[in-house]
Amino acid sequence: MKRLPAVVAMAAVVVGVLAGCAPTVTAAKGHPHTPSRTAAARATPTTSSTAPSSVPSPSPSTTPAAPPPPAPVITPVPAGTVVAQGDVASPKGSIHYHYRVVSNGDNTYSAQYSDFTNTAPIPVSATLIDIPPRVGDGLTDHGMGDHLLGGPTPTPAPPSSANVGTAPSYLVALVTYSSVGSADGVPVELGPGKVLAVDTVRWSVPARQTNVHPADSGPRRLAGGMVTANTPSGAPASYRVGHGDLPENVAERFGITLQDLKWLNPSGRAFGSDGYLYESTILNLDPEALP
Repeated sequence: MKRLPAVVAMAAVVVGVLAGCAPTVTAAKGHPHTPSRTAAARATPTTSSTAPSSVPSPSPSTTPAAPPPPAPVITPVPAGTVVAQGDVASPKGSIHYHYRVVSNGDNTYSAQYSDFTNTAPIPVSATLIDIPPRVGDGLTDHGMGDHLLGGPTPTPAPPSSANVGTAPSYLVALVTYSSVGSADGVPVELGPGKVLAVDTVRWSVPARQTNVHPADSGPRRLAGGMVTANTPSGAPASYRVGHGDLPENVAERFGITLQDLKWLNPSGRAFGSDGYLYESTILNLDPEALP
C-alpha cells in the first residue's frame, strides 16, 4: 500500500506530459489545411477608400463618332444662262417676235420677248404649254408664263418679260394667241383665245450640280418595288413603292440616305405617319426633277 503514492505521482506526470503535447485552439487555427477565420480575414483585400483599386478603370473610347451625312444640295443654273430661244412668225405673217428663256439664278426662269411686231387688229399674248394645240384652236389652258405681248404695232415694241416658274423643260410649245376681249367686230380666226402660232421649244438646260446620285442595287426585302423611269444617263428617275416597303430600306437600295429620299420628295405625300410608304405611289429619284 505504500507504493500507491508513487503510482499516482507517475500517472500525474504522464497526464501532464500528455497535456503538454495536445494541440491548442490557436494551433488548430494555424493548421495549414484548415484556415481560420482570422487567417481568412487577413487574406481578404480591404476596400478602404484610401487604397488604390486593383481593377483599372476603363479608359474613354478614342474612336471618333462618325460625322453626320452631308445635307443634300443642288446648285441652281447660273443667272443669265439662256436655256431656250427662237423666232416666232405666225402662218399669215402678221406677227413676229424673238423669245428666249433665261435662268434667274434661283431655280426659276423668265421668258424674255423682243422685236415684237403685230399688224393684226387685236392684242396678242404668248404662253408656254406642255401639250401643243393647233393653229385655229381655242385656247383653254393658259400654261406657264402667260404674257401680253401687245396690240397692233408695225414697229418693234419695247422688250418685255414674264416669269415662267421652275423646271420649265416639260413645256414643249410656245403658243401665240389672240387676247381680244370680245369676238364683236373681229374675224372668227382672230376671236378670243384663238391660237395664232405654235412653236416647238427646244430646251438646253445644263445639268445642275448635286451631291445626291441614286443608283439601283436591285430589289430587296422591304424595298421590292420597281423603277419606273430612268434619266438620260441611265440613273433611276422614279420608283413605284412595293408592298411593305420601308423608307430606310428604299433609301439603302438606291445608295442614298433617308434624308436624301425625303429631299427628293418634298411634298411628303408618299410617306405615312406610321413609318411606311404608301404602296404603289411614285417616288422621285431624279434631283433634276426638283424645282
